[in-house]
Order: sequence, then structure tokens, then C-alpha cells
Amino acid sequence: MATPALTLQHVSEFAADVRDSLTKSGQRELPSKYLYDEVGSALFEAICVLPEYGLTRADTRLLQENAAEIVSRVPSPVRVAELGSGSGKKTRWILEALSRRQITYYYPIEISPHALAACEKELAQIDMVSVVGHEKPYLEGLRTVADGRSERDHLLVLFLGSTIGNFDRDAGDRFLREMREILRPGDALLLGTDLEKAVDLQLLAYNDPAGVTAAFNSNVLARLNRELGADFDLSCFCHEARWNYSDRRIEMHLRSTLRQSVRIPAASLRIVLDEDETIWTESSHKYKAEEIPEMAERTGFRCEAQWIDSEWPFAQNLLTAE
Repeated sequence: MATPALTLQHVSEFAADVRDSLTKSGQRELPSKYLYDEVGSALFEAICVLPEYGLTRADTRLLQENAAEIVSRVPSPVRVAELGSGSGKKTRWILEALSRRQITYYYPIEISPHALAACEKELAQIDMVSVVGHEKPYLEGLRTVADGRSERDHLLVLFLGSTIGNFDRDAGDRFLREMREILRPGDALLLGTDLEKAVDLQLLAYNDPAGVTAAFNSNVLARLNRELGADFDLSCFCHEARWNYSDRRIEMHLRSTLRQSVRIPAASLRIVLDEDETIWTESSHKYKAEEIPEMAERTGFRCEAQWIDSEWPFAQNLLTAE
């Protein structure tokens, strides 16, 4: 009997978020977290292997090359919590390095049950590693993990990829402060940050010639059709990637190619989109390497170490809770 109730709650929350975001004055939006249903997660995995999208390979290289040093800087015993684990493939390097010195408890935290299942399948076979997934929002899941540990246990929180870049800079600071409130002094955060690079290179990474990113972006409208009964005609939208110079971020938009009316019954909503009006679906803020220690200091952390990839400007940053 629990599953239908959870489904109704999900639809209600989804509908409320969509209604609030699409009726904002000025720029219409959709929350980027809704890009990642089963189809969206699979498309994102495909994006990660595209030649134009160097971010994931840089993220993985840094973990593979530096995992031993990273874990050596975190005191034992340590439990690992990962915010937005995805398939968990990159995390293997950290868990294998830790498993050489202790039994390791790993807690992937995901709102996508499909990504969580893939992660558990990917990592559950590592010797000396126990995987316990949490299908919850980031901070709620982290709080559950933190509350369940013993007095002796340290936490290593993984926030890999460039997910922090999906937050506006002020919102990113707030998120890190809220995370810090959950942690104890001496706990660690491994934070991935994509660094600034040539604009043309960045735009190509978010608008690949094969159209995989366009399909990933458009899928959010298909999801509204599937789950909320909307009647978006996907053929009447175009994917756009833009570089916002003032805010130093990539923005993904879906542009309406004509004036059209769309109904979203579950959200009790009807919207009229003008020709060339866009729905903003995701941001990816880029950083300078020297900004990360400053961000850490503002939010209650200290930057212990930083590793930067030589092929694709990307940084792994090990922060310690003060």
C-alpha cells in the first residue's frame, strides 16, 4: 500500500515545482533535478562518453590518479556518503583505495531510483565495501547518514562532477553552509569543480553534434507529458546552450519555435509560450581554481588540497570541516 502513496506524493511535489517554475515572472524555468528520470539518466551517461564532453573523463582521471593520496588525508574509521552518485563508476577508485585499509560503508544519495540501482549494482561487489543507498534529497540523505554513525566515525562526503555548478554562486555557498552544519569538525568533502576554459569548447560540450545533449534536455518535456499528463509537442522546441559572460555559466534552454499553448493537467496549469521564448532548464557555473579555497573559507571549510587535470581544466578539491 505504500507505493501508490509515494507515487502520489511524487506527482504532487513534481507538479507544484513545475507550476512554480513555469509561472515565474520573466524567465520561465524547470528545476534541473527533473532532467534525471530513467531516460534522462541514461542519456546523461551517454553524454559522459562523448568526445566533446571532457568533464567526466577529467573527473575520473583525477580520482584514478590521486585516490590513494585523497583517502590518506582522511582519518580512520571513515564512512563515505556521495551526493548524486549517478552510476557510481567514478567512485570505485575512492572505495577501492579505502577498502585496502578498512571495511568501508558507502552511502549513495540519489533522488533517481534508477541511478541508485545502477550505482548499487556497480559497486556492491567491491571487497570490504558495504553499499547502503538512500533515495532522498542531498541534505536529507546526508543528515540520515551523519545521524547514524558512531562517535568514532569520520565522514567523507563526495560531491563529484560539476554538480555544485548547477547552483547560483550564492545558492552554492548556502548549500555548503547547510552541509557544514550537518558535519563534525574534521569531516571531509571532496568537491568537483569545472574550471573556466575557451567559450567555444564549453559550448560544444553542451551542444554536441550528435544531438545527445539536445535529447537529454528535451526529455524533461517528455517527462512532463508522461508523468503530469502535459501535451508538449517536442518538435516545436529547440535545444540551446548559451554562455552567460557576466555570471560565468553555461545555460541550457528549450526555445519555442512558434507561439503555442501547453496544458499540464496535474499542475492545473495552462501556459502560452511566445515564438522564441525559452524555458531555462539548467545552469553550469564555471570557476577559477583560486576561487575554491575562498569559497571553502566562506562556508566553514578549509581547502586541504587541490588536484587539477592537465587535459581538461577541472579540479578535485579536498575540504575539511572547521
